[in-house]
Amino acid sequence: MIVDLNLQNKKIIIIGGGNEAQKRIASALKQECDIVVISDSVNSQISELAKSKKIKLMKQKITDTGFISKLKPNLIITTTDDGKINQRIIKDAKKRGIMVYSSDSPEDSDFSNPAIIDFENIIQIAIFTGGRSPAMSKKIKEKLFKKIITKEDIAQIRIQKMARELAKEIISTQDQRRECLRSIMGDNEIDQLIKDGQIKKAEKRARTILRNWK
Repeated sequence: MIVDLNLQNKKIIIIGGGNEAQKRIASALKQECDIVVISDSVNSQISELAKSKKIKLMKQKITDTGFISKLKPNLIITTTDDGKINQRIIKDAKKRGIMVYSSDSPEDSDFSNPAIIDFENIIQIAIFTGGRSPAMSKKIKEKLFKKIITKEDIAQIRIQKMARELAKEIISTQDQRRECLRSIMGDNEIDQLIKDGQIKKAEKRARTILRNWK
């Protein structure tokens, strides 16, 4: 089962300071959560994130799992090359009911990380092989990247978001709101305006449809 975790305002601990940790940090930053990185050394990108206070950095080598009881995280991600310490972290986290993921042991983790195609933080497509081959997930991602979703689709999503918010104010029933939004999505004039790059006019047309809806 593929799910999208809501980590807003949650505390995440990421163990490690290399490229794998950096990828996990980049994903977590989109969630507006509290990120704590623990590692005795980090790459320049992670260091810059710490300097800009986007993450908290604890520069220390992990030799035990005492940090779990001290920091009380909601989620732990370990990216180290030390299989023994990774297993200890997995075991202790599970004992405490804390979700945990290890890059070198996805089969022992509470969840898997699919390869994600991200379109402007609006659409995310997950490519998942059930943990059988993360390498193939990445290969398929490279083949599909930005060949599925167009700029017109992104513009339509933004217009739909605006229209949904306005529809809640001026259309009383959910069924009518749904019908109106479908009408906007299928409107040929809006489609053409989007294709012509006239997004503001497309939004204006959507507002007109909403205000005249009966």
